[in-house]
Amino acid sequence: MDKYDIVIVGGGTAGCAAAYTAAKLGLKTLLLEKESFLGGSMTGGLVVPAMKSSENQINTDFFDNLVIEMKNLGGQITYENNKGWFNPELLKFALDKMLLSVGVDILFNINIFNVEHHADSFTLSIHNELLSAHTETIYTDNNFGEYDTLFVSIDTTYLVDTTGNCELGKILNCNFLENENETQPFSLRFIMSGINLKVFGDWLLNTDNNRQVTTVYNIDGQTHLSTACTWDTGCKWALLPYFEKGVEDGILKPSDINYFQVFSVPGMSDSLAFNCPRLVENNGNLDIESTSKALIDGRSAILRLSKFCKKYFVGFENAYISNIANQLGIRTSRRIKGKYIYTMDDILSGKKFNNPVAVANYPIDVHSKDKDGSVLKKVQDYQIPVEALISADYKNFFVAGRCISADYMAQGAIRVQPTCFSMGEGLAKYIASLTASN
Repeated sequence: MDKYDIVIVGGGTAGCAAAYTAAKLGLKTLLLEKESFLGGSMTGGLVVPAMKSSENQINTDFFDNLVIEMKNLGGQITYENNKGWFNPELLKFALDKMLLSVGVDILFNINIFNVEHHADSFTLSIHNELLSAHTETIYTDNNFGEYDTLFVSIDTTYLVDTTGNCELGKILNCNFLENENETQPFSLRFIMSGINLKVFGDWLLNTDNNRQVTTVYNIDGQTHLSTACTWDTGCKWALLPYFEKGVEDGILKPSDINYFQVFSVPGMSDSLAFNCPRLVENNGNLDIESTSKALIDGRSAILRLSKFCKKYFVGFENAYISNIANQLGIRTSRRIKGKYIYTMDDILSGKKFNNPVAVANYPIDVHSKDKDGSVLKKVQDYQIPVEALISADYKNFFVAGRCISADYMAQGAIRVQPTCFSMGEGLAKYIASLTASN
């Protein structure tokens, strides 16, 4: 393969924005993705809608163009001044089209086997996970070794890790900031279809008069809504008695009450996207045993919640599970040590930086496995510096997304999708400026 100016690993929110922007600015760009589609948490994780952030955001060209593409596909609405209500399946089409339109090379089903660092570049060894591995014995330098002949080497000047879990940083033995006590529960999202949203929406409005929790609108002839309920005692949840009855009747486990939230989906007139279950019985660690157990437990909880909704919620009589996310919702993971470590104090003080890549005001949002243990702290606008996206270990290795160089509490605010879009776009602009100056 040819040498690239920039290789981005991870085709989620930050990765797509970075690849699109880099290619548009003239960099020879390759995007590598482990799944068979782009979108990351928004498509594979069903994390929709994108949460609203500051009116003063910067580096929003990619997001603004994505809104236009999704609108044209019939998969976007603006709900309570939030443009980020997307259809997760149609999003796959839009992302393909946008990135190809600016010349991004995209490879799917890719596994990174190794990364080598040179003085001013990197070489990645990759293979396609859909291809059967073929190994043969090769004799070199007085050593016999088995080598996978399907591995391909890719050279790049700049390398960007947008995998969320900082997988490349791990391979490169970078320094990290997280510790074993700084975890949040996983979630596993799903969609139910066959719902009469008009009937359910009318019932919701009559059941819950708190418009900070429950809202229902008719947009373009479709009923759209949002509602929630948790086991935390800071709010009087109108739906809580129904959940308690579900536990009493043996349909739900007590832990199933911990977090419930649903959103309608543009272009899916009979469906709701569930921001739950939140898996409080799992430890939130990234080892394969923990994540495997979380997937199994999550699917069991989804089945219980679906049965509960059909029994207790009006309009769900003919509802069914139509989609289960193929990846866990992970709120915190590895955080690289960068040239700058972004902190909660930076957020609370609204500290200004010379080279910000994002402006946001999404709250400090840290989920807990314990009742009344979660944190949701509202804040004013804050800036995120590009130095928090630059590895402290390699001058031409960068990150964007939730693996940013930040302390635990700060990462709880900046991990949301609009901020990740801005980080990816802003980082690509910064790297383009480096190439122009060299």
